[in-house]
Amino acid sequence: MVDILGHARDNLILALIIGCEIAFWVFLLAGLVVRYPMRSPRLGAALLLCTPLVDVVLLVVTVFDLRSGGEATWAHAAAAIYLGLTLGFGHGIMRWADQRFHHRFAGGPPPVAPPKYGRAKVRYEWKQFGRFVVAWLISVVIMAALVFFVSTPAQTEVMWKVAMPIMTGTGAAWFVFGPLLTTIRPPRPRSGFHKTHIG
Repeated sequence: MVDILGHARDNLILALIIGCEIAFWVFLLAGLVVRYPMRSPRLGAALLLCTPLVDVVLLVVTVFDLRSGGEATWAHAAAAIYLGLTLGFGHGIMRWADQRFHHRFAGGPPPVAPPKYGRAKVRYEWKQFGRFVVAWLISVVIMAALVFFVSTPAQTEVMWKVAMPIMTGTGAAWFVFGPLLTTIRPPRPRSGFHKTHIG
């Protein structure tokens, strides 16, 4: 019976994570459609402001589940990581989408493509990795809060022994193959490379 309840709780958290991801995009797209094609900037801004509320709902449900005696599982850890990633990368995603809607429906400037070469590429890679660091820190803070204010270390053991090592390992790999490698060997245009050697 306990296992059945545990699986049911895990499925609820996972379903909520999926629902929050869908809701994020629904509010984002609805806000941009209302803001630009329908030319209602105030209502569009209100819809865009609803995107953070999705994260609040997920956090409240996670806290309530642990407060009611549920033992933290990988589903709760996934919720904490999802919250960190959403808060770390959500603003950049919203800006990316806003630029494209602004250009397509309101005559705004063309979206700026990510740089591919040189120092601009190095700065871009460090900036993207910085967002991951922010996401990692937010996830750590959320997990620590769940341990110290909501649950007990025993209940949330899976977060520290499973979730954080995976996320930390992902960040380490990103650092090595992203900003570090790009800084050591900044990519150069192939055409320029060939001209240099032919000339």
